[in-house]
Amino acid sequence: MDLNGGGITKAAAVGCCSALAVLYVGILYFPSLVLRLPPPNSFKSFMIRRFLCVGVSSLLSVILCAFMLPIRSWDAIYFFSVFGIRIDHSSQAVIFSLVLTSFMYYGSFAAKLLSVIQAENESFGATDSSLGACISGFFSSMVEGIVSGSSNVSCWRNYVVAPLSEELVFRACMIPLLLCGGFNIYAVAFLCPLFFSLAHLNHLYVFYVQKSYSLPKACLVVGFQLGYTVIFGAYASFLFIRTGHITAPLVAHIFCNFMGLPIVISQKSGIVTAAFVMGFLGFVWLIFPLTEPNLYNHQTHSCHCWHKYCNWS
Repeated sequence: MDLNGGGITKAAAVGCCSALAVLYVGILYFPSLVLRLPPPNSFKSFMIRRFLCVGVSSLLSVILCAFMLPIRSWDAIYFFSVFGIRIDHSSQAVIFSLVLTSFMYYGSFAAKLLSVIQAENESFGATDSSLGACISGFFSSMVEGIVSGSSNVSCWRNYVVAPLSEELVFRACMIPLLLCGGFNIYAVAFLCPLFFSLAHLNHLYVFYVQKSYSLPKACLVVGFQLGYTVIFGAYASFLFIRTGHITAPLVAHIFCNFMGLPIVISQKSGIVTAAFVMGFLGFVWLIFPLTEPNLYNHQTHSCHCWHKYCNWS
């Protein structure tokens, strides 16, 4: 990537990232508080308004970063690659990210498979069910869930709009800013999740004011959410820095939203815990091999990219 020497200061990088986080959340309330628009008359209208707001904030974030970062070449390929928006090596970014992330859900897969087996036994009797039929039912239920959700506005929020906008703003925009500001890759992997969590603090208002939770309960719920977003944010930042490809954390984000929290233990069967432990060990074993920079780039020597994936090996 062509650079225009000088870069930006650490203070400017942190200030810009903070502004992006505030913009991402604040613009959601812009139509009602600033434009004084009437409340939407349906949940679908409410979500579509939010989709438009998020789209505007994402675009503004990219424009702001383009002015902040020392970009010398405005060629489209170079410009979009700054934000990890690339076509090359997309299959690796999708497959390897999905495989790696799925290891953390071996317990969830086992729990789901056991529930399907139990349902099959209750419906047809233990003698009529087979492992093949149970596995087929497991995948059929997943496919049915995906198909039924295609027309659900909440599914569009959880699996399209939120992952795409959050990865664009909190990874593709913030990571180049922080790296260009002089932070090392480990500091960036720690800082990005903090900004990601900052953007979820508005949930405290939602639970405490709109849903009438007690303050301790609202803090407990939001605190748990923030803890999860920090962990996932660090993982997503790791994927982006290692691969330099926005598709990798995007696929992981969609998959995690679809699966929910990993199931670690189950009172019904120790198989679930054993499966989770096996998956976790596989995740730890393969996290670096499956994110090897050479898998996602034609060459990594003498690299000048802001993500510095070539320097983390």
